[in-house]
Amino acid sequence: MGLFRRRKPTRAVSQDRVADRADLEHLESFVRTRRGVEAYIEPRTTVTETTVILIADDGEWTRRRIDSPDGARRLAHRLGIPVYDVRLMGYPQRMRDFNERRKRRPELY
Repeated sequence: MGLFRRRKPTRAVSQDRVADRADLEHLESFVRTRRGVEAYIEPRTTVTETTVILIADDGEWTRRRIDSPDGARRLAHRLGIPVYDVRLMGYPQRMRDFNERRKRRPELY
């Protein structure tokens, strides 16, 4: 009977992989190939580590893991783009519009 068996403590955040060089290269490439890109920091959750979402002026976006909110700020500063906290600002309307266009016409994306 396992009534008094000790349970191993579980980690609140998943054992998901952390940001690597490929993630950073993808983010840098996105900034180089799009206009009007802004960074939005997404906080760590019980499912994922801290992420940064880059949103271009037409609403196209990409998301990747980042080591910390400070790491996202450093990346944005190095790339010369504005950075916001999504908990304070929310997501911009252009991103929601882009998602709606993509849902209606998936063959274009």
